[in-house]
Amino acid sequence: MIILNNISKWYGHFQVLTECSTQVNKGEVVVVCGPSGSGKSTLIKTVNGLEPVQQGSITVNDTEVTSKKTNLAKLRSQVGMVFQHFELFPHLTIIQNLVLAQVKVLKRDEAVARQKGLKLLERVGLSAHANKYPGQLSGGQQQRVAIARALCMDPVAMLFDEPTSALDPEMINEVLDVMVELANEGMTMMVVTHEMGFARNVANRVIFMDEGRIIEDVNKEAFFSNPKSERARDFLAKILH
Repeated sequence: MIILNNISKWYGHFQVLTECSTQVNKGEVVVVCGPSGSGKSTLIKTVNGLEPVQQGSITVNDTEVTSKKTNLAKLRSQVGMVFQHFELFPHLTIIQNLVLAQVKVLKRDEAVARQKGLKLLERVGLSAHANKYPGQLSGGQQQRVAIARALCMDPVAMLFDEPTSALDPEMINEVLDVMVELANEGMTMMVVTHEMGFARNVANRVIFMDEGRIIEDVNKEAFFSNPKSERARDFLAKILH
């Protein structure tokens, strides 16, 4: 579903990604972790072209993201993205947030889009809040709306960029529960997160990054029981403690 081949990226003279290669199969859940500044968020944003790369190729669902001929807007409509800071439109109600892209991008009939939006709000446990504005919801609720909004587009894969890091501790589980449900239903997912409990319970594989490089790319059992690199062992010792 997702293939990254030898990806490198620079900001000016600073190299933020160095020769990163991996792939995510259909229905697979891959957690990307590592210390701050290791390039995790940049890597996941290259998958749908939000961050351009200077070297290497990226393919998503047989579409070459790195080709100049690729319609990135169309690609992004097929790859759901959930950000750290929700990115909901504050001046629109919750249901309007869910309907907008369906109508504008997918050209869905507004009544059909609304029906789909309400169904997905029910799925994330927020039916009662359809006519509220984002500012009237808690952070955890807003993030669940953001997930529902991404699902409205019928994505082939979902990307999550630290979806719980801006939340209060008691709100984290309500978002993770929705993500676990998605994973159990077979959604292809790449998740940048420090939530190691989620990685242990749900991930098929763990990618560990440091200084812009993929240091480990192994199944979760191998990563948690016997990480090969000293850097990963050090990271786990700190984060699991």
